[in-house]
This record gives sequence, C-alpha cells and structure tokens, in this order.
Amino acid sequence: MQLLPLGDQAVMAYCGNEAEATELTARVRQTMPAWCIDVVQAYLTVAVYYDMAVIDFTAVADWLSAIPASSRASGEFSGRLHIIPCCYQLGLDFDRIEQFTSLPRSDVIRLHSGTTYTVFAIGFCPGFPYLGYLHDDLSKTPRHESPRLRVEPGSVGLTGRQTGIYTEARPGGWNIVGRTPLQLVDVTSEYFPLRTGDQVRFRPIDQDEFEAMRGKRLSADE
Repeated sequence: MQLLPLGDQAVMAYCGNEAEATELTARVRQTMPAWCIDVVQAYLTVAVYYDMAVIDFTAVADWLSAIPASSRASGEFSGRLHIIPCCYQLGLDFDRIEQFTSLPRSDVIRLHSGTTYTVFAIGFCPGFPYLGYLHDDLSKTPRHESPRLRVEPGSVGLTGRQTGIYTEARPGGWNIVGRTPLQLVDVTSEYFPLRTGDQVRFRPIDQDEFEAMRGKRLSADE
C-alpha cells in the first residue's frame, strides 16, 4: 500500500487490489477517529480526509500503515447485501448488447441478474454505484458513441466490465439493460443507502411489479 498526500487535507492510499481497498475503507469507517472527516473509496484507492487543525499527513499515514495487511484483506468487514428489483422489460439497448456479446436477451438477463456485484465506487451523480464485475460474457459492450441526453432515474446500465444505476435523470452513454422502481437517493434528506463495500444482486421483475413498487425506498434489509 502506497500513501501519498491528496491536497493538504487527505491521504490517498493506493492499494494492491479492490478487496484490500474495500477492507481498508471498512476498517477506517469502523474506527472513525475523531480527526477523520470522510473516507472515499474508488476501486483501488482510498482517500482519507482529516481535520488539519488537529492532525497532519504524517500522523494519518502512520495510523493507516499500522492497520495489519491481514485485516485489510481478510474479508472480515463485508458490506450489506442489497437485493434490487430490476425490470428488464424496460431495457433500451438489448439489440446493441446482443450485437456485441452474441448472446440472446434471455442469457443477458440470466447472467446480469445471476451475479453478485460489489460497490467499488460512488460518483458521477449523487449515489451512483459503480458495480463490478460483470460476467466475462457480458463484458464486451462499449459505451454509446453519442450519449443519450436524458437517462431516467433507476435505469440500470452496463459498459465494459461494470454495471451501475442512474439515481437521478442525467445524460448518459451506458447501455440500458433495465430499470429499478426503487428510489436510491434523496439528497435533501441525505438518504444514500449504498456504500462502497456493499454487495448488490438484481432481481428480475415484470412491469406490473415495477409500477407497484415505483418510488419505494431501498430499505436496509433489501
């Protein structure tokens, strides 16, 4: 693990793999020293923001270095598993996905919903989870060359090795494979149920169930 300054208020930890970064993030969150303002994971990196009025880079780096490597990669701090309903009937890009993967729609749905994903990063728009990794047979579809001007909230997209969920209406170039009826973000009430390290599985639903669940929040038990 390499530790470098990130500006004058954070330490950036460069980890050897995603599992180590996820475990380091979980350990910092579990301990959450008084000087720690925030911890942000993005795949192989973990940014630890600190209160520069009470601690400096060297002290934070020494504290992070003292976390045993066996703990950082032990799997002891696995995140919650969320089961997120997805209406694949609302997928917009099956023709394109089938073209690049040579898979029929039924196999695309089976492989996408049959994988347990890890939240490796949050970003792009509030609460957008970057989920990895897709089954190898699905990891062949690039982004659209020209992004859509509007992707509806709840849209489930995929590109490369990743899948993710548009939490708000945004322009976007990912291939839309389905849509969840659940609300995954509410900025006003600071509702962000997904965190890095959590796991996600998609449960196929039909359009009637989609309408019945529309606007429901993702609970901590799902």
